[in-house]
Amino acid sequence: MWPNSSSSSFQLTGFPGLAAVHHWISTPFIFVYICVIFGNGTLLFLIKADHSLHEPMYYFLAMLAAADLGLTFTTMPTVLEVFWLDHREIGNVACFSQAYFVHSLSFVESGVLLAMAYDRFIAICNPLRYKSILTNTQVVKVGLGVLMRGFVTVVPPILLLYFFPYCHSHVLSHAFCLHQDVIKLACADTTFNRLYPLVLVVLIFVLDSLIILISYVWILKNVLSIASKEQRTKALNTCVSHICCVLVFYVTVIGLSLIHRFGKEVPHIVHLIMSYVYFLFPPLMNPIIYSIKTKQIQSGILHLFITHRVRA
Repeated sequence: MWPNSSSSSFQLTGFPGLAAVHHWISTPFIFVYICVIFGNGTLLFLIKADHSLHEPMYYFLAMLAAADLGLTFTTMPTVLEVFWLDHREIGNVACFSQAYFVHSLSFVESGVLLAMAYDRFIAICNPLRYKSILTNTQVVKVGLGVLMRGFVTVVPPILLLYFFPYCHSHVLSHAFCLHQDVIKLACADTTFNRLYPLVLVVLIFVLDSLIILISYVWILKNVLSIASKEQRTKALNTCVSHICCVLVFYVTVIGLSLIHRFGKEVPHIVHLIMSYVYFLFPPLMNPIIYSIKTKQIQSGILHLFITHRVRA
């Protein structure tokens, strides 16, 4: 039994002062939730069913869709319980576990975006060796590395949450659990839990984004050396979807980080809105971006629905 597992549970909050209209606020959340499940679920099914999509680029896309679904499934049930059913209580173990998956899946998503940048770098800068470098075995190794980094590095600070006493208010400031929220309620020396996540953010989010940026500098340099304008355009088009997903993810990460670090004077409702944008906007937009910008995905979706209608 964990040392602190018998202590009081935590209380989740929605939008302060708007409790009377929480059931109306839940409507757009339910709509987005359904869209996220449908969009990412369709991508996963399509990549599994269509053998023409059994390539490294789409394997990584499947990992991205799975991470997005995992993040949404981790947070949305408690959010909807608060907004829809006014059920605010969450046990310590459930809260800490939710915080673990929220943060680890965010790091997994960053790692997948980095892996996708690596895929595009090899495809454009070393196309003749693409299939020999990114074999199925190599893709599995990269995928396992991304998962291990995301799920293992978050363990130490989350594990310590089970051992801290919580003598302050047990009311959290969101409708789901975050490490930075819980740690504010602990009555103990939380130096490690304040510094370690900061180091992780720098080593993962900052380093990943820098490597992605550098990879695209090299990609652009190689593309500009291609003589044919048509080939240059075709090469760049294969990167557009990934670039859009990178911007969607890291802009929301940067926005949320700036609000948390330097937005003490910003109204609390802005913090809340940014937190929901952070875990809902990328999972919503990623399948839309790839459906609009990738012809193979478009044709696969059309074929899927046409086949379904013919069978019906």
